[in-house]
Amino acid sequence: MPRNKEDLRILLLQIRHHTRTRAEEHESFASYSDLAKSQIDILNVFDTPVFSLDIIQGYDALFVGGASEASVLEPETYPFVSRAQELLLYCIEKNIPVFASCFGFQLAVKALGGDIIHEDKDFEMGTIPIRLTEAAAEDPLFHDTPDGFLAVAVHQQKSLQTPKECTLLAYTEACGHSFRVNGKLFWGFQFHPEVDKQRLIERLTVFKEKYTENDSHLESVLAHAAETPESNRLVKKFVQRVLLNS
Repeated sequence: MPRNKEDLRILLLQIRHHTRTRAEEHESFASYSDLAKSQIDILNVFDTPVFSLDIIQGYDALFVGGASEASVLEPETYPFVSRAQELLLYCIEKNIPVFASCFGFQLAVKALGGDIIHEDKDFEMGTIPIRLTEAAAEDPLFHDTPDGFLAVAVHQQKSLQTPKECTLLAYTEACGHSFRVNGKLFWGFQFHPEVDKQRLIERLTVFKEKYTENDSHLESVLAHAAETPESNRLVKKFVQRVLLNS
């Protein structure tokens, strides 16, 4: 691993079709990882649904973002789903560090043999409190994160059970929210560590027809939105503690 932060090179597996959201996600990962945007290259699967697994070669880590225009439950409609899962398994096999949020979390669950279910209503949306398991106290990323920290979550798919060979680190009453693959440098997050309150507002405004029932519903969710500093710090912790070993 590079000893200097400036030498890091990250590949962002992006599952975004909307132009504005593509740029926003890139900026968010760069900002909260404390890296320059030029250090994060993008592989957008809407543009490149077929790619070689060795595309990750030469990179120090893989970031995986969220998606509002695809579903892990529809690989026939979105052919990149299966290939993205294969890339995650390849990273696990080679122990290439991975930080996978939301859609990335769901891809990992399916790739590791777990189940994802869909909800049309009453799904988690907004800034929500995340609880920690006892195992989080020994985790490199979570050991100094306070229990009940706030995080951005907007997802119609979820996992009720942690995949085998993984350790649950964070959860809500509704579902699991973070796990680590045992013995590997792989973390999955159902919530969005790379998204803050302002980005949540922007994103829900863009995708309000998908996630909210009407303008009143949207206004209610946004009115209860809060800042999420502890969640956002997780991205930088991954860079410092995993990639730089500091």
